[in-house]
Amino acid sequence: MTHGPSFSGRLGWGRAPALLVVDMVRAYFEPDGPLYLDAASTVDGCDSLVDAARHGGRRVVWTVVRYAADGSDGGWWVRKVPALAHLVAGAPGGWGDLVEPLSPRSDEPVLVKQYASAFFGTSLASTLTAAGVDTVVVCGVSTSGCVRASATDALQHGFRPMVVRQACGDRTSAIGQSNLDDLDAKYADVVDLAEAEKALRAG
Repeated sequence: MTHGPSFSGRLGWGRAPALLVVDMVRAYFEPDGPLYLDAASTVDGCDSLVDAARHGGRRVVWTVVRYAADGSDGGWWVRKVPALAHLVAGAPGGWGDLVEPLSPRSDEPVLVKQYASAFFGTSLASTLTAAGVDTVVVCGVSTSGCVRASATDALQHGFRPMVVRQACGDRTSAIGQSNLDDLDAKYADVVDLAEAEKALRAG
């Protein structure tokens, strides 16, 4: 998509990328899940990126959404999206567990968040800064929600956000594509899987 000269400048890759895997939990990927997206290819894309990051010795950070048993730490968002009640601590179904085959290693932090951005109310910015990271490769779900919010906040915290086209999913392909276009115009570089894998492997 062409946005004209006022938009779509390129941030480019820095020297020290890290991978941020956003909310790849069962609730989004199993057909009877409360937040089902019908975006199974996103799992394959994220899995490929994790493999590339590990091969290159890059930091991998995961996020999940989890609430207190009564949902009180979810504020108005739990009211706005009632299905988030399935992600409270101890809820039946295990919907907040990471979808297979994705699995963090013991040295890969898993940040628990209550809102859309992986940066909001978490230690993510400090963790990345302390590790010398300058570029955040973002994958996961959903493109219009937590991926978008996390990429935007990455930019606002001084990192170069790279959103991987084939490793993000949303409720429909149209919603996903329109948000990728808008992210690419204003807040991030949207890149293909092969480019991101190459950058992560180049340790």
